Amino acid sequence: MRYLLLALPLLLGAVIPVEAQVSVGVSIGINVPVYPQLVRMPGYPVYYDPRASTNYFFYDGLYWVFRDDNWYSSGWYNGPWQAIHPEYVPLFVLRIPVRYYRNPPSYFRGWAADAPPRWGERWGGGWQRRRAGWDQWNRRAVPAAAPLPSYQRQYSGARYPRDVEQQRSIRSSDYRYQPREAVSRQQFQQQAPAPTPTSRTQQQQQQQQQQQRPQTRMAQPQQPRQAQRPQAEPQRQAPGQQPMQSPPQAPRMQPEQQHQPQAARPAAEPQRARPEPQNQGQGQGQERNRPGPQERDRENRN
Repeated sequence: MRYLLLALPLLLGAVIPVEAQVSVGVSIGINVPVYPQLVRMPGYPVYYDPRASTNYFFYDGLYWVFRDDNWYSSGWYNGPWQAIHPEYVPLFVLRIPVRYYRNPPSYFRGWAADAPPRWGERWGGGWQRRRAGWDQWNRRAVPAAAPLPSYQRQYSGARYPRDVEQQRSIRSSDYRYQPREAVSRQQFQQQAPAPTPTSRTQQQQQQQQQQQRPQTRMAQPQQPRQAQRPQAEPQRQAPGQQPMQSPPQAPRMQPEQQHQPQAARPAAEPQRARPEPQNQGQGQGQERNRPGPQERDRENRN
């Protein structure tokens, strides 16, 4: 198919509604053979090409072209281009003054050169209500302009990358600007190749493996805990059973019973030993004091 219409809702930080539609890879009938000479508009964060034969601008990291009553954008100066619905054209692109359109449509005639086009008259009251206030802003609080992608200057003619993936790869390495507008961020992301069914399956398998790995790691330390539970239960019950069982108390009483007789024996032994020498001493004294046979005869004679 030459044209492919895709719904481009932003799933993360939904800024663009689901109804946003973009035509991808549209041929708009223009050719920009070399990097354009862009000039900043005074008071606007927008650049334009004064030498271009078409309405050619640069804003928020994208090139913008207004042709045949439609807006187109691209990340590279010579496409491929994407058609942007009027509902989602950035405000500062809508606010570009009429004087900077190098090839204005016929219905621009009679409009103020320093004012933006009257888009409400062209696109109807419904658009005007949904984009109410688009032509009113604080001119003293204009955001900074995005840096020009001058790295594209070296890509022209046969060196110009036509493959979207190649363009994205070069831009990601040479252009660090992060778009401010939702439609710009969406287009930057959309240029990345969508995953194939095979790669999606592989990603799902990898996610399942990553989910199973933590469970396996957690199951390994739980196995020894289950084996230790039977051993831990008797240990928890033992302190509660000590007052009811005599065997745990026996070791505590045995040392006390052993110390009591040992302490009594030394006290009893000296008591028994002490009278024995006294009796022996007294007996020996009595035997010494007894008179001999000669003394007895003398006593009898007297």
